[in-house]
Order: sequence, then structure tokens, then C-alpha cells
Amino acid sequence: MSISSCLPQGARTPSGRRIWLAVVVLGIATFAIVITEFAPIGLLSQIADNLGVSRAAVGLTVTLYAWIGAASALVCAVLLGRLPIRPLLIVLMLVLAASNALAMLSPSFAALLAARALGAVAHGFFWAMVAAVAGRIAPPHRLGLATSIVFGGITVATVLGVPLANLIGQAQGWPAAFGAIAVLCLVTALLLSTVLPTVRADAAVGGAALAAVLSNAALRRVYAVAAFTVIAHFGAFTFVEAFLKDAPAVAAPMIAVLLFSFGAAGILGNVLTGALVDRFMIPTIVIGLAAMGLALIGLGWGGAQLGLTALFVLLIVWGVAFAVLMVGLQAAVLRTAGAAAMPASAIYTAVFNTASGVGAVLGAWVLSASSLAGLMLSAGGVAILALLALVPSRRPGA
Repeated sequence: MSISSCLPQGARTPSGRRIWLAVVVLGIATFAIVITEFAPIGLLSQIADNLGVSRAAVGLTVTLYAWIGAASALVCAVLLGRLPIRPLLIVLMLVLAASNALAMLSPSFAALLAARALGAVAHGFFWAMVAAVAGRIAPPHRLGLATSIVFGGITVATVLGVPLANLIGQAQGWPAAFGAIAVLCLVTALLLSTVLPTVRADAAVGGAALAAVLSNAALRRVYAVAAFTVIAHFGAFTFVEAFLKDAPAVAAPMIAVLLFSFGAAGILGNVLTGALVDRFMIPTIVIGLAAMGLALIGLGWGGAQLGLTALFVLLIVWGVAFAVLMVGLQAAVLRTAGAAAMPASAIYTAVFNTASGVGAVLGAWVLSASSLAGLMLSAGGVAILALLALVPSRRPGA
């Protein structure tokens, strides 16, 4: 399966500037779609108090979203291979805008779940295509840089978008945060319609192509590492706002500050990875896993006794490490898959979303059986397991 630009006869090839502008807009789109997914994390306590449900229940809205997104990614890969991708991406952003608008207007927890289910379907379709599109429109020798830009949207959304949602929620209420995201999705749809080249798939993907990807041992290993990484991260990150809220050293206004610091660290990690991943893929992933695991274990070990400085340092390390891993693992998938970029990305999306949902479920279970500190320790242990999954291979693309 390959993705190709589709220009009318006589049309000019897009300039280098427009190509990179399109890559940047795809990065904005990933930001919009991921902040849609994880906005409830930054609004956890506010939604729970306003709608009369537990914080664990609100955390499970992330799980529902992730699992629907995982299923829809596979459906997209099987059924939509021949559809023109550019208008499809634009429509998906409009669906996300509608989903966030409905979330803003939700009068009950059930209505909020329904609004988010709509967005989750669009989410899976989007992620099944965007990696292949980015890899196709960017120069082949700059795949790592293009990946770092496009998937930098994940980093920025998960580590900077969440505190932004929290800040808006504190100032205007949680519905206003969803309203702001709806506007962002509308603007992103307009940008996509302006700068993205016409792109289509050359052939339908189908179940056979997905089966061929799963028969690739190197890709299976990358998926295993990604699954452990994502479970560890989202098992802890789903409840990070609650962890910080319960820390005696953290005053309420400092929660957003700490999460913004986490976000700034993630952006730094994303930039560094874009510069290094094309040459040092495996060392980059190994260092990222070790750093994330140690940071989570440090948070759990210190627990409520951690001071503000220690919390700041550990969150910075965690933010950098997660950004490194998101770019590194996606680049590993694209490099290993080659021409099978779309089915490989669809499966990666399914793995990512399923694992993030599993992480949220396990996080809620550990939280109910233990404590927030115990949750962080458990997540750190899972990150170390991801390192073990990486050991048998010298490189994901081998």
C-alpha cells in the first residue's frame, strides 16, 4: 500500500515551502485531534464535581474514546483505501468540531459520553492516514523531521494542551474548554483545505495488507514496545491532575504551571528527537524509556512527600521522555513498514489507542486498590517492561 500525491495534468508540483507548510498544518491537526481526546484529563475534577460522577468515571471517558478510535482506525484501513484523503481529512476535522461542540453543551455524563464517541470515530480514521500522508509528501531523507513535526502535535497536545484545557476550565468552566477546542478544529479544517496537496491511496488496503503487516516480526516488536509505553504513560497521566491536586506542596494555581512545564519539556524532547531519530533511532528510544520509567518511579516513591522542586524535575524528565518516544516509535513504524505505511500506521493507531484505554482502565483499578503514589510506581514498572520488549532486537527496522 502506498500513498501518492495526485495532481491534474499540467499542474505544478508543490513547492518546498508549501510541502513543509502542509506538514506543519498536519501537526496542528494532530494537536487538535489529540487535545480532543485528552481534554478530560485536565478537566477531571471539574467534570466530576459538575456532573456528579467520580474522577475514575471521568477518566474512563478517555478509555471509551481510545477504544472506539482503535476500532475505527482498522475499519478505515480496510474500507477507505481508495477514497481521496485530502477531503476526508477535512471532513474528519469538521466532525471533531461537532463532537467538541456537543460536549460543550452536554447536560449529563451520558450526553458527554455520546459526544465523545462521535469524535472517537473521526479520531481513528484520521490517525490511520496521517502518518502515511506526512511520509509521502515530505522528502524521503527528511522522514524523521517530518514525523517529529506532525507527531509533535501528540506531544504538544498531551503535555501542553491538557494544562491549557485545565486553565480555561478554571477560568470559564469545563464546557468553555470544549468550546475552544471546537473552534480550533474548525480553523484547522480551513487550513487543511488551503495548504494540503491532493493525496489519494493507490489501492485499497484490505484485510490481506493488515495481515501482511502483522506477519512482520520487526513491526510486531515495535508495536509491543509501543503498547507497554502507552499503557505506562496514560495509566499515570490520566490521573496526573489528581496526583498534583493531592500533593501538599502544590497550591491549586501551581497545577497548571507544573503541567505547562511538563508541556515545555515535551516540546524540547520533540525538537531533539527530530534532529536525532534519523541517525540514532534505537538509542533514542532506549534512553526515552529508561528516563520515563525512572521519572514515574520517582513520583511514586516520593508520593505526597515530594517538594515542589522534585515534582518539577520529575515532570520535566517525564515530559521530555514521552515526547522522544512518540516520535521515535512512529518513525520506527514508518521506516520498518516502507510501502506498507498506511496499514502499518492503522495498526499502530489501533495499538496506541487500545493501550491508552487499557492504561486508563488499569490506572483506575490501581487507584481504587492502592493510591495515586502506587499508580505512579506501577506505571514506572510497566515502562521498564517496555525496555525488556525492545531488548531482543538491535533495531526496529531489522
